[in-house]
Amino acid sequence: MGEVLSQSEIDNLLAALSNGELDVDQMQESGDRQVKDYDFKRPTKFSKEHLRTLEIIYEHYGRLLSTNLPVYLRKNIQVSVASSETVIFSEFTNALSNPVILGIVDFNPLPGNIIIELSPNLGFAMIDRMLGGQGVPLEKSRDFSEIEMTILQKLIVVCMQLMREPWKNVIDVNPMMERIETNAQFAQVIAPSDMIAIVSLNVKIGDVEGFMNICLPFFTLEDVMDKLNTKYWFSTMQKDDKVDYEEHIESLIKRIDVPVKAVLGKSLVSVNDFLNLQVGDIIRLDARVDSEMEVFVGNIKKFTALPGSNRDQYAVRVASVIREEE
Repeated sequence: MGEVLSQSEIDNLLAALSNGELDVDQMQESGDRQVKDYDFKRPTKFSKEHLRTLEIIYEHYGRLLSTNLPVYLRKNIQVSVASSETVIFSEFTNALSNPVILGIVDFNPLPGNIIIELSPNLGFAMIDRMLGGQGVPLEKSRDFSEIEMTILQKLIVVCMQLMREPWKNVIDVNPMMERIETNAQFAQVIAPSDMIAIVSLNVKIGDVEGFMNICLPFFTLEDVMDKLNTKYWFSTMQKDDKVDYEEHIESLIKRIDVPVKAVLGKSLVSVNDFLNLQVGDIIRLDARVDSEMEVFVGNIKKFTALPGSNRDQYAVRVASVIREEE
């Protein structure tokens, strides 16, 4: 309901209009409401809050890529979130180059698929690095061979599996690679008019830089949209922080392999004597036959032991443990 004016206010308003102090056209313009057009072809299904939460998820994902991919490529890799936006699927596919690398991923237990799109220059750089090169892309893009596609598929599967941990605060996902396409026409897994969220990651492999785009359809994320907000995200993170990881870390450390070596003794020989060594020659060591040997774990002297054998193999029996204070 509009504001009700008193009689005195009405008289003052009429007087101001008759004196020219107020303009009727100006009053009409000030009363106009600004109307925002709504495009029914592109309904707003992802809010800014949803996009911000997706950016947080894939910032974590980018850190995992930066840590894990160098194991395979043996090169420094930097990954950061460049942007996030919502478009319809047809706009996404129309903007793709040819050839393109599209990983079609079944995002279990959520319905539908997501798409991992990798720039061709990054793909060729990864292939070159995996085959022993310097990680340099091709000067002119071409189609991928079957061998190159096999190598790429293994790398994209690694990238896909790394998505599990960043999504844990929202839902436990078990992504499965369905196939890889190099032509956008064969990747029509989503209706052209469906809304999707695209998170763009800037990936730098040595001197080669390109984008990895994660295409997330609204249909796939619809069941967990309520959880895609920062309030829910940080509340679950606080719960996870209370978990004691000491036992888990201890179990991981116990499984690490470390070199153990037993030293019979040491000796100094000249280079000339070393070059003239023959089968049957005797090298005199600085230890007695009945003395205890030193056993090193890594480069740290940890035990003393006596030599022996076990099932026709050389062995040592630990005689004492050397403590840190010793």
